[in-house]
Amino acid sequence: MNLIKPLLGALLLASAAAQSAPPAQTPYRWREVAINGGGFVDGIVFQPAVPGLVYARTDMGGAYRRDTATGRWQPLLDWLPLSEVNLMGVESLAVDPRNPDALYLACGTYTNPAVPNGAVLRSKDRGRTFQRTDLPFKLGGNEGGRGNGERLAVDPNDGRILYLASRQDGLWRSTDAAASFKRVDALPDSAWRRNESDGPLPSWGGSDGKASVAFVLFDPSSGTRGQPSRTIYAGISVVGRPSLWRSTDAGASWQPVPGGPAQHRPMRGALASDGRLYIAYASEPGPHRMGNGSVWRLDVASVAWTDITPERPGATRPFGYATVTVDPRHPRRLLASTAGRGGGDELFRSTDGGASWQPLLARAKFDAALAPYVADTHLHWLYDVKINPANPDHALFTTGYGGWETLDLTAADKDQPTHWQVMSGGIEETVALALHSPTKGVPLVTAIGDYSGFVHEDLDKPAAGNPKPPFFGNTHDVTGAEAAPEVIVRIGKPRDGAKNLGYSLDGGKTWREPATVPDAKSSDGAIAVSADGRAWVWTPKGGAPHVSHDRGDSWTAVTGLPAGTRVVADRVNPQRFHAVALFDDQRYASDDGGASFSAAPLALPDGRVSRPAAGGHHASNRGDARGGQDRLYATPGREGDLWLAAHHGLYRAGDGQAFKRLPAVSEIHAFGFGRAAPGSPDPAVYLVGTVSGQYGIFRSTDGAASWQRINDDAHQWGLILQVSGDPKVFGRVYVGTHGRGVQYGDPAR
Repeated sequence: MNLIKPLLGALLLASAAAQSAPPAQTPYRWREVAINGGGFVDGIVFQPAVPGLVYARTDMGGAYRRDTATGRWQPLLDWLPLSEVNLMGVESLAVDPRNPDALYLACGTYTNPAVPNGAVLRSKDRGRTFQRTDLPFKLGGNEGGRGNGERLAVDPNDGRILYLASRQDGLWRSTDAAASFKRVDALPDSAWRRNESDGPLPSWGGSDGKASVAFVLFDPSSGTRGQPSRTIYAGISVVGRPSLWRSTDAGASWQPVPGGPAQHRPMRGALASDGRLYIAYASEPGPHRMGNGSVWRLDVASVAWTDITPERPGATRPFGYATVTVDPRHPRRLLASTAGRGGGDELFRSTDGGASWQPLLARAKFDAALAPYVADTHLHWLYDVKINPANPDHALFTTGYGGWETLDLTAADKDQPTHWQVMSGGIEETVALALHSPTKGVPLVTAIGDYSGFVHEDLDKPAAGNPKPPFFGNTHDVTGAEAAPEVIVRIGKPRDGAKNLGYSLDGGKTWREPATVPDAKSSDGAIAVSADGRAWVWTPKGGAPHVSHDRGDSWTAVTGLPAGTRVVADRVNPQRFHAVALFDDQRYASDDGGASFSAAPLALPDGRVSRPAAGGHHASNRGDARGGQDRLYATPGREGDLWLAAHHGLYRAGDGQAFKRLPAVSEIHAFGFGRAAPGSPDPAVYLVGTVSGQYGIFRSTDGAASWQRINDDAHQWGLILQVSGDPKVFGRVYVGTHGRGVQYGDPAR
């Protein structure tokens, strides 16, 4: 009897079973790398039934509940996986004033045809758990007009009734606490349909916020407990036609409110307990450029309108108004914020129902200790302002980088300055475009969209500010030298005419600009630094790669390398660089410090890779273009050893060898290395993607022979763009998300 064939068959079956079994779970403790803010917080809602309970929504980073004891914001949607990333953009949120535990989130990031429909997430325990109601239309949490609202509202007299204002599909109503919705056909399509005054739809296929229902307000005095409120208002983002509609029969019919301003679009409204309705108007839905705006008061009993604009925009200083809010305890005390005001936005206060106003921020005192980087950014995007129902001295306003709060608002009534501090502790909404953990020195250096990036000396405390000079808006890439960790180089989009490259020779303590750059107009691309820090290869996005051997004093065009080709440095030999052109089936190598490259066929074992089909918002059928997939990586400590983290699978090639596909991995979105496990010859490998049919964040300590999942279903953060281990601490991993900042994990002990 031949025992070899049965034995081989059994081994093959065992191997297949091992690869198909889900990876083992390794418990990790996850925390946020402290930046605080870093993105647009576009809505704040207090729960009036519980003193201090407040929620916030963001345009692409989920929603938060503030801990009433610590004041720290707690994320509510970190459980959303990549497949549900569209729900990370929160279009609106609502609470039931009579049910302190009820919370509703209208979720959906974009309205273009490529994304799924939106959903309402409903919670009975303040956002700890949710049930889901799918909607038959899309929502635009990260589109034009996202600071308008609130589009979702609960009837304060009957918590079973909710109204949801959509962007392209009119007004919707629920009578079962958001378990289902039906369209309100009584509000005529002509009230909100786009016409010539709104111009064409944006070329990218989403919503600019025009011709959409911007907010819904109930009049609590028009009903009794357990019976629907009879009076409901809907603000519609249109010009040249009625923009405020009202129902006085609990939504059965709707009529335009006569006499209102028609030259601007309503942004937000607030109904005071004395029967006055206040509305902020602007020429555009926001949050970008504004031309004009105003604030109006409506006496709902007499239907009399009064223009109460605090400061008039002009031709030399155009701006609009983003919001107006009422002190719940004092119906004549108001706050109104500007939008797009040159030199910084302003917050105005009135104590007489808008008859007079005083500016607060011009003489206010600001404490940026909780997020020092915001001291370099002017006040902008104040699209929501709220006064605490339980404390008239406490007010908050949102910004494009988080928000501010004061505890002495009424000091202004005594002609004294108000004091403001960053309110964003716990809110992390940055987009991490690159992560660099040096082999020695600080734990982490980040490249961040919009807000430059940071040198993180302490992961649990915010950095002292952004690295500069130069001062970047977006930092697109950052890296350093393996054997000379004091050398760190970053590229990005400069502010104020600075250079688009900066470098440090002391591990990030100080920064300087080079004498020259190869392409002064480029703000994107990739940078590679040789192991000894002496050679830098910069590939501007779509441009010709250049190399410098003198810290940017001069640059030379690289030969033998196609435009736009990303380069990586060998982690051992400072003369060697590597590159691939995945979709052209080519690999490239340099052994002269990046001056020239030779080409060879890539020749992956499973054939040539097709070029990705383009999508919207950086997306394609091969993942987000800003992610770590479809890139080449050089192994720490092994000369010439390379990994190709293709979107469809993982490959490895020894020095001078052909790439071989590694088993189990079927999809990759991010990839990186960390310190080896004790006794292991291989660096730890970290991967975000799908292993043995399971999506997650994975670690291997044996060269990808086996994997462990290190996140759980509560820690998924929607879209992840980057991952990197720490070469100094085994097990530590950094995760760069799209809208939930940078997370770091350590093995649970």
